[in-house]
Amino acid sequence: MVIRRKTYRFLFAGGGTGGHLFPAIAVAEKIRSLIPDADILFIGTKSKIEGTIVPKLGFKFKPIWIKGFSRKLNFDNFLFPLRLFVSIFQSIFINISYRPIVAVGSGGYVSGPAIFGSNLVGAKIILLEQNSYPGITTRLLERYADEIHISFEDSKKYFKNQEKLLLTGNPVRENMSLINKNEALKEFNLADNKKTLLILGGSLGAASINEAVAASIEELAKNNIQLIWQTGKHYYDKYKKFAKENILVKPFIEGMNSAYSACDLLISRAGATTIAEITALGIPAILVPSPNVAENHQYFNAKSLTDKNAAVLVEDKNLKDEFIGIVINLIFNDEKLKSIKKNAGSLSKKDAASVIADKIIKYTKPV
Repeated sequence: MVIRRKTYRFLFAGGGTGGHLFPAIAVAEKIRSLIPDADILFIGTKSKIEGTIVPKLGFKFKPIWIKGFSRKLNFDNFLFPLRLFVSIFQSIFINISYRPIVAVGSGGYVSGPAIFGSNLVGAKIILLEQNSYPGITTRLLERYADEIHISFEDSKKYFKNQEKLLLTGNPVRENMSLINKNEALKEFNLADNKKTLLILGGSLGAASINEAVAASIEELAKNNIQLIWQTGKHYYDKYKKFAKENILVKPFIEGMNSAYSACDLLISRAGATTIAEITALGIPAILVPSPNVAENHQYFNAKSLTDKNAAVLVEDKNLKDEFIGIVINLIFNDEKLKSIKKNAGSLSKKDAASVIADKIIKYTKPV
């Protein structure tokens, strides 16, 4: 049912990666569907994913200068204190001008200055934490939060204020759903009598996953396994030579609904968005946590699933040696796939976006 009220002002801050951005978008879209004239503003970084995606979706967008602290020594790290100082003042100015009633921080370095500014102007603060091991920004902002929506039960032990925590799940956009498997296979010009392996390494790609797939191409073909292989844009030129019948190689897959629907097994990194999608859709997955992320949070994401027999975890350092054996043993084990699919689906909270949107709306008052 559509709610018809006066305009309300909602501020969203989060980005740098899709894992921080898309949950916020899912909630913002739900609010917009309930309150069509809602005034929604995103704060982010112009050069990152939010700078492109948010305006395309019809939301207002204000950039700040913040940039993450690199794990490698580079010049940008020396600029970090200045960027943070400037971004705090930018965020305060944006918040004073906009006067949000509710501000939602979905993680990433951009959330810090933005939500700090929202707190100063008296906005109600809602935090979304997608990962099993909460990010440093969420932990720093905990003191300002009215509610903290978490995706994993395991996250609770890392917070001081337990009364603020709500195990709501990671919001997934409403357009994420499965279609008929045979129709999905036709979209990719793949056979309906072969097992299908979907390989994802994120939009940029994952070197170790790509290397393991390339080293196993012949063995996969011998075992009648066909591939939907997203290499990432950085690696496509290197691996496009493997494309042929029953091996689809793409830099990026736009139609993820179809890709998920076509596959029998997924091999992927363990980012929060991927975890939310595979649990929402019940996709059997081999998860290979990236060793290059802050606080090793992908490992904790994957472990939260594998502890419940809802996925298989392979550490990055072991992937090349274990890849082909694990894939072949699992993809032809229909009972195991069925069990993983059922367990993954049981962890999903499909109504997370609706629940969070309703909570946010309850904090609002006419202006």
